[in-house]
Amino acid sequence: MSDVKIWAHRGAGGWDKQYAPENTMMAFEKAIEMGADGIELDVQFSKDGEIVICHDETIDRTSNGVGAVRAYTLKELKQFNFCSVHSEFGFVEIPTLREVLDFMQDKDFQLNIELKTSNYDYPGLEEAASKLVKEYGLNDRVIYSSFGYASLKKLRQCDKDAQIAILCSTDFVLQEDIEALQAIAIHPWEQLVTAENVKKWHDWGVKVNTWAVNRPERIRELIAMGIDAFITDCPDRGRKAVEG
Repeated sequence: MSDVKIWAHRGAGGWDKQYAPENTMMAFEKAIEMGADGIELDVQFSKDGEIVICHDETIDRTSNGVGAVRAYTLKELKQFNFCSVHSEFGFVEIPTLREVLDFMQDKDFQLNIELKTSNYDYPGLEEAASKLVKEYGLNDRVIYSSFGYASLKKLRQCDKDAQIAILCSTDFVLQEDIEALQAIAIHPWEQLVTAENVKKWHDWGVKVNTWAVNRPERIRELIAMGIDAFITDCPDRGRKAVEG
């Protein structure tokens, strides 16, 4: 059995079929039931400064509402159904980061918080997320990632103990970036992962946690290359692949 870790991409959303609505408590609960070692999710600010979980900067795709996440207060966001596409799941609320941290209290899994600051810079999001995680005493179980280098830099400035990972969809990350951020991991798009790159990144002293991988045969290839974790929409398939 491999010791590679399985992280659920936006929870157990599913790939060719839907297990649960992405980035919802239902999806997070499902992921743990399926044997995920960790959960990856995306954070943004609501209009009134609450940290909410949503991948897109708008709620158009994932809810029955329209408009930017930041245009609504938490109370207003909670009135939208974040399962509008699949009515069989009923009414599903947008979760907050606080609700997820509450859920973590009696569970044993890691949390990957992606700071959604690439398209819109949420001032203060980094510090607010870090402060909330510290309030719950979960620093050692949380890793922060982002495509935005500036966002990760802000996080490092306000939290010297934060565990940071650099997200990338192109092979642009330099060893100098890793050292400047004191990053512990790189999160590359799975198509960037080769045995040579894994060795290079490991030589830099960082773990390699790749996304988003759903095909069992590709998962097995990546495990053979020496990755440390993979982020998947299908943690049940991932578990089967890891256990051989």
